[in-house]
Amino acid sequence: MTTDILIVGSGCAGLYAALHLPKEKAVTIITKTDAESNDSFLAQGGMCMLKEPGDYHSYFEDTLKAGHYENDKTSVEIMIKSSPDVLEDLVSYGVDFQKEADGSFSFTREGAHSAKRILFHKDITGKEITSHLLEQVRKRENVTILEYTCLLDLLCEDNACYGAVVQNADGSVSRISTDYTLLATGGIGGLYRHSTNFRHLTGDAIALALKHGIQTKDLTYIQIHPTTLYTKEKKERSFLISESVRGEGALLYDKQMNRFVDELLPRDLLTEAIYAQMEKDGTDFVWEDLRPIPTEELELHFPNIVAYCKKMGYDVTKECIPVVPAQHYFMGGIQVDYNARTSMERLYAIGETACNGVHGKNRLASNSLLESLVFAKRAALDLAVDYQDAQDKGSTLPSEITDETDVEALANAYRELVLPKLKQK
Repeated sequence: MTTDILIVGSGCAGLYAALHLPKEKAVTIITKTDAESNDSFLAQGGMCMLKEPGDYHSYFEDTLKAGHYENDKTSVEIMIKSSPDVLEDLVSYGVDFQKEADGSFSFTREGAHSAKRILFHKDITGKEITSHLLEQVRKRENVTILEYTCLLDLLCEDNACYGAVVQNADGSVSRISTDYTLLATGGIGGLYRHSTNFRHLTGDAIALALKHGIQTKDLTYIQIHPTTLYTKEKKERSFLISESVRGEGALLYDKQMNRFVDELLPRDLLTEAIYAQMEKDGTDFVWEDLRPIPTEELELHFPNIVAYCKKMGYDVTKECIPVVPAQHYFMGGIQVDYNARTSMERLYAIGETACNGVHGKNRLASNSLLESLVFAKRAALDLAVDYQDAQDKGSTLPSEITDETDVEALANAYRELVLPKLKQK
């Protein structure tokens, strides 16, 4: 098939980009499973924003400190200063963030934040945002969504991308020729035994970048979330116990039910402390106590967590729950500039699969949704401008496709190239 613009992935980055692309262009979104099975829908805690000019320097410093000062400062500045614009868009789409009695937005706090600056909708903020984006995209006559369509390879010539090889829902393999491609394939959690990610997120775009010589950055910078509900089931996706829970007062205990750490440390430092305590205690988990949070607040702010824990046999209003760290987020990825351009022409990367340097070595809690949205919009607007100047629109694709690698082989390539580095580190 032929389309003007191809977006690979239906998370918040891919959807938000689609909403800012020219309406006269044919846009095709492909997604590996159904349109709602992406990590954007799973995000619990919230979305950071610059709630007032006076909080800028504090927010900036919190982001850099959490990232061990390896962040790209320009990217951080762009993200923070663009947050009011993103909020305006989301509200116009119908996203309902929690509000105070006077109608102003409510803000919560999470680990490593020096102030309350996180917008939220109960404990399903990602679902609230992404479902409204998907609803808006489905109204666009110029956008087609193809579910259960897997990216197998990119069509490249002279360091330019002209489309992709895909496996269709019926199992057949075909190619999509396009003027521009945006990679928004999400993270790498499917490569891990314990991860909060969907199992089908296996770093496919990263593997293709390595294959085709597209520049990547910080591939070993992988975040482990300190608190997921412990389960003995190996095949289960790890259920996240949101950072906001600790921001609202939840405590962590060792096997003797004593506090052993500052619960609001950055994620990497808290994870290290939990692993150290587990080793000291000879246990597979530590305990998290949500009882310091008033029951009414628990049920209002964290209904999904309360319900899931109850389903698994825990009443969080009366007892502690076992928690363990699990892979959560990928700070590295395909290297991009401030408009999400990759080192290959006609190819953009947005969301978790991209690395613009915002997060540095460790992502600050609730910066992921904001970062994905900010740079997705910048990519779409940059692409629209580039479209006007492009003189090679409709260039012929290479006459032969020499490699139709399956997705599992791509994931294996990532394992072979990256995981040994992780073990060495």
